[in-house]
Amino acid sequence: MPAGRVRNHDYCLAPIARRDAEALVLGSLPGRKSLEARRYYAHPHNAFWKLVAEIFDVDGELPYTRRVRILTANRIALWDVLAAARRPGSLDSSIEHASARANDFEDFLRAHRRIRRVFFNGRKAEELYRRFVLPKLGAEFAGIRYECLPSTSPAHAGMPFAKKLERWRTIKE
Repeated sequence: MPAGRVRNHDYCLAPIARRDAEALVLGSLPGRKSLEARRYYAHPHNAFWKLVAEIFDVDGELPYTRRVRILTANRIALWDVLAAARRPGSLDSSIEHASARANDFEDFLRAHRRIRRVFFNGRKAEELYRRFVLPKLGAEFAGIRYECLPSTSPAHAGMPFAKKLERWRTIKE
């Protein structure tokens, strides 16, 4: 299914990942701005790409394709937990669980066997993964470590950028 909005459902973007990825950053489902732009974290007030620029000491104004290459060159993949869901607006809290359909993580993780760390971009991504994905993953994926990081969403403005940066630096380790 293409990324975007079809029949009142939002659909995720394709994963960004090289075969040698060792870490995976997971969001819940792209917001409206990201779906319109067909780019991860496209909302101008989302801190994700600003954090990446700080962590990897690069220009925060790089074109999207160059920012993506920074991640993949550092063996970091990017995707979302949900393949589709009904969600009025862009807030994670508006995702209707009854309509949620998870991405196929068994196939993804088999295709990216080096992934040993999964980072959640916020509690909602973690909650959705633990609810819809983890119970179905086979024992072959038991060695994966999980860590929830502060949401980069502009809706999560309660934590200062410096504190988020401190926590997000772990993706580089």
